[in-house]
Amino acid sequence: MAGAVTKTTPLRLVVAVLLAFLAVTASASAPAKVNMSSSSSCRRLFSFGDSLIDTGNFIHYSKAPGSVSRSPYGETFFGRPTGRWSDGRLIVDFIVDRLGFPYWPAYLQAKSPATKGDFRYGANFAVASGTALNQLLFRKKHLNVDQISPYSLGIQIGWFKKVLAAIASTDVQRREIMASSLFLVGEIGANDYNHPFFQNRTLGFVRPLVPRVIRSIALSVEALIKLGAKNIYVPGIFPLGCVPRYLYFYRGGEPGDYDSAGCLRWLNSLTADHNRMLKGKLRELGRAHPGVSITYVDYYNEVLSLITRPAVNGFAAGTVLHACCGGGGPYNANLTLHCSDPGVVPCPDPAKYVSWDGLHMTEAVYKIMARGMLDGPFATPSIMSKCNHS
Repeated sequence: MAGAVTKTTPLRLVVAVLLAFLAVTASASAPAKVNMSSSSSCRRLFSFGDSLIDTGNFIHYSKAPGSVSRSPYGETFFGRPTGRWSDGRLIVDFIVDRLGFPYWPAYLQAKSPATKGDFRYGANFAVASGTALNQLLFRKKHLNVDQISPYSLGIQIGWFKKVLAAIASTDVQRREIMASSLFLVGEIGANDYNHPFFQNRTLGFVRPLVPRVIRSIALSVEALIKLGAKNIYVPGIFPLGCVPRYLYFYRGGEPGDYDSAGCLRWLNSLTADHNRMLKGKLRELGRAHPGVSITYVDYYNEVLSLITRPAVNGFAAGTVLHACCGGGGPYNANLTLHCSDPGVVPCPDPAKYVSWDGLHMTEAVYKIMARGMLDGPFATPSIMSKCNHS
C-alpha cells in the first residue's frame, strides 16, 4: 500500500496545482466580490430613491401599475416584468451582486410581519415616481398628484426606521447595524422637476424647488447619521436635457436651445445647478460629521460621457438620444404611447441604446453606472475600495 501511495502522489500534486491555477485565473478575470466576514461596513445595503433603483415597491402598492407590469419590461435578464423600469437589471442589482448578496426584496415585498431574515442583507425602499419633497407640497402648488407617489424620501426613511427597530432590539445592536451597513440615498430629486415640467409648468416655477429638494435630501442624510450611519453614497441626477421624453416634449425649439450633443441646454443647466448645490451641502455635512463618510456620486458626467462618446461603450451613435422602446415620432418618445402598449415594438438590441423607454435607461447603461460607483471614477472613494479595506 505504501508503494501505491508513493506512485500516485505526483499526479495529485499536478491536479492540485492545476486547480489552484484555474482558481487564480478565474478570480483575476472576474470583478472581485466582498468577503463579508472580513468587511465591517458592507454587511448590508439600504437604498432609497426612485425608479432608477426601485426593484418592486411601486408594483406592490399601486392598484394600476401600468406598463412596468407588462412585457417587454424585464426581457433582457429576468425574462419577465419584475417591477423594474428597464429591460433588465438596475444599478442596485449590480451593486448587491458585487457585494455577494442575493437579489434582496423591495421593502413592500417583505413578509408581513417582517422578520430579521427578510432584511439579512438590507432592504430597498426606493419607489418609482418618488420625490424628495412630499406629495402635499405639490398638491399645495396646484399640481395633479395622481402620478406622484405618496412615498417620498421622508416616508422611505420612516420605513427604514421601522426595519431597524425590527432587526435590532437594543441601542447597541442598532448602532452596530448602522456602522456595518452601506446607505445609498438616491438618485432622488429628478421627479421633483419631472412632474411639474410634464404638467406644463415653466422653468420659473421649477427652479425655486431646487434648494428645497437639496434641503430634503440633506435632512434624510442627517437622519441616517443621527441613527449611526457611517458610509453614505448620494448620487446627483443625470442630465435631464438628454432624456428622449424631454427632447420630444420640447421639440421644435430654436437651434440655440441645444448643445453640441443635441441635449437641451437650459434643462441640463438646471440639472447642473441641482448637482452643484447637492455637492456643496454634502461637503457641509462632511465637515459637521468628520467620522462619517459621505460620498457624492457623479451620475451627470457618467451618463453624459455615454451620450457624447457612445461608441466607446458599444452604443449606437445615431440612436443615442432615442428610446429603444417607445411610441414613435421624434426620438421614438411619443408620450401618447407607452413601451408595453399594443403596437409598440422595442428595438432589436437594447444594449445598443442608452434610453429604454424614453425616461428610464437600459440595463447596459445601469451596469456602467453601477461600475462607476463600485470601482470609480464617479465615486471617490468607490464602494469596493471601502468594502475591501474596511
